[in-house]
Amino acid sequence: MHFTGTIWRPPYEAESLLLEVTAGCTHHKCKFCTLYHDLPFRFRLSPLRDIEADLQEAQLYAADPIAKLSARLQGLPEPDSVKRVFLVGANPFVLHFRRLKEIAELIRRYLPACESIGCFARVTDVGLKTDGELSELRELGFDGLSIGVESGSDAALAFMNKGYLSGEIIRQTARLDRAGIAYCFMYLAGLAGAGRCREAALESAAVFNRTHPRLIGSSMLTVYPESELFQEIQAGNWREAGELEKLEEVQTLIEHLEIPVQFATLGASNAVLVQGLLPGDREKLAARLEKERSPEHEAALEQYRKNLKHL
Repeated sequence: MHFTGTIWRPPYEAESLLLEVTAGCTHHKCKFCTLYHDLPFRFRLSPLRDIEADLQEAQLYAADPIAKLSARLQGLPEPDSVKRVFLVGANPFVLHFRRLKEIAELIRRYLPACESIGCFARVTDVGLKTDGELSELRELGFDGLSIGVESGSDAALAFMNKGYLSGEIIRQTARLDRAGIAYCFMYLAGLAGAGRCREAALESAAVFNRTHPRLIGSSMLTVYPESELFQEIQAGNWREAGELEKLEEVQTLIEHLEIPVQFATLGASNAVLVQGLLPGDREKLAARLEKERSPEHEAALEQYRKNLKHL
């Protein structure tokens, strides 16, 4: 299989076949992000011949006797036909409709049991497609996009150079709804900065309540020295929120979400893990976060953040 640099995927795509179709990010301007700094380029398309070669390799895996024996010896389930493919890269959905169609048709040719195709997408990537193209992509298997909206606070989105504001989140996800393409949101607690987290959570809840994500996965902002955000902190232009304030932000968001949605704190950036279905589990999740927000926990939570060498 062809892979370039560190490979990122959401935790819920753990059982999906990872297929590299892009590397890097077309935007590459978010002040907090360091995920693709290990690449010597900003963005690159994978050649179709590499994609096809990887699909041919994946096609053989389920029937590979060595793979079956290895799984048996490790007490793991035996390889099975691929049911879902997750396209690798920061935002493969930016690709032109024709390219995505070619990739979907290759997947269908080599992995006929595949039921759906997912990938990371920027809000602006959706806007590059017509309504007809979105509907056809759904027919080709695209479903369950992972969208890093990060926040519904316009001030935070603008300062962090996300390249869109909250109104665009509402507009473009409504188009996905009409096309029948499900999506998940990635939320980043702490993005608004010290003293602004509760306000950002309220603004985000107001925006998200006008959308229909399948899941909202919340991470916590971790600032690394190589990020542009670190330089903003050094210059005195932005202050990082404390760990208890970040927890309050997540709790506030949960308390004000009115839509039915799976909510989870996802990834290593979270020292406190909660997961449940809103609105039914609202009180349970909020109570857990309220308990963890005790002042005596701040030092331990700060130490956890400092020891987090990489996401």
